[in-house]
Amino acid sequence: MLIPLQNSKIAIIGLGYVGLPLAVAFAERYKTVGYDIDSKRVEELQKGHDRTLEVEDEDLQKVLVKTPEELEEKRIGLQITGSVPPISSCNIYIVTVPTPTDKHNKPVLTPMLKASEAIGRVLKKGDVVIYESTVYPGVTEEECVPVLVKVSGLKFNEDFFAGYSPERINPGDKEHTVTKILKVTSGSTPEVATYVDDLYKSVITAGTHQASSIKVAEAAKVIENSQRDINIAFVNELSKIFNLLNIDTQEVLEAAGTKWNFLPFKPGLVGGHCIGVDPFYLAQKAQEVGYHPEIILAGRRLNDSMGKHVATETIKHMMRKDLKVIDSKVLILGFTFKEDCPDVRNTRVIDIYNELKSFDMEVDVYDHWASREEVEHDYDISMLDKNKKPILSEYAAIILAVAHKEFRNWNIQKSDHQVIFDVKSVLEKEKVDARL
Repeated sequence: MLIPLQNSKIAIIGLGYVGLPLAVAFAERYKTVGYDIDSKRVEELQKGHDRTLEVEDEDLQKVLVKTPEELEEKRIGLQITGSVPPISSCNIYIVTVPTPTDKHNKPVLTPMLKASEAIGRVLKKGDVVIYESTVYPGVTEEECVPVLVKVSGLKFNEDFFAGYSPERINPGDKEHTVTKILKVTSGSTPEVATYVDDLYKSVITAGTHQASSIKVAEAAKVIENSQRDINIAFVNELSKIFNLLNIDTQEVLEAAGTKWNFLPFKPGLVGGHCIGVDPFYLAQKAQEVGYHPEIILAGRRLNDSMGKHVATETIKHMMRKDLKVIDSKVLILGFTFKEDCPDVRNTRVIDIYNELKSFDMEVDVYDHWASREEVEHDYDISMLDKNKKPILSEYAAIILAVAHKEFRNWNIQKSDHQVIFDVKSVLEKEKVDARL
């Protein structure tokens, strides 16, 4: 027997870029408990601060409660915890943990399986477990549910139920926030599918789309980013071709864009938590059933080559200006995977950095959005002090890798003694030596 939504208590498992905004949205209507295994993250959220900047501190503090007793008294609100017991009284569990790949680009389901184990220890009859993490079709019912069954000892679709509603968070986007993006929903039975859909409808103002099955919802999510990856790979390949033909890619795209049905994709680095990872999940499942995906993997290879391409083209322009390459100083502006956002997960700027370093160049990285501690921990790079603007004239080459708004206002322009490569094509064409 499902607990009526109005009496529900929701647990959000994983409080990152996806989980926290969702938790805050639910906390405005339901008793909500946010759980994360990162003690530092839990501590900062309990103090009312979100370092990802996805949720304004004021909005977080409005819904925060300190104790289970306060949550019960208020009937709505968000309790942040790093331990399992506080989530044991919940009846809806929503999993929003990362789904990365390993160094061989194979899907890593460990976070989802560990989250399922934690939930399994407190799972009760009538509970519903909903997964939001991006996966290939079948993961929810074939990988996660068996863990829930084994740990809890309960029967699936008799004692407890499952759902899948893929996340659609766009980090750094203050317009398309979690409640303003239409949500795909699904459930393990028709009744549960309606229950899950009604749950999200109660907080998602943009509405919902109820898929016919969990696998359909899983597949819908994984192809969203695969499609975008392939489209960007196409224009990245065009950029390489037009560079050899001495044609400006941006001017070509502007001209082609005058047709009503031309898709406005632009070349660039493709990283982050979704687009640079999700296609490998679909490819993995395809290979498991005996199909080798051609276009999907070709797009991934092409996009993963762009960092090296930017570095080598920069070096070519330096040589044309008779500038020293070995031991020269190069400045990379921007390290996050996208503009005006602190997210450095799977940033492909690292590919530019590594390729330049392979030529024995001295490479500095400046990014006022990125956390110096996080970059040093994850990538072993010591960035420049974000509070001190670098002296641009000291560098033989400057690569504008991420189009943060601040950089657009800097006086960056080419000279006989310096190369400027504008990866995102945000500067005036006359001020740069090269752009994608």
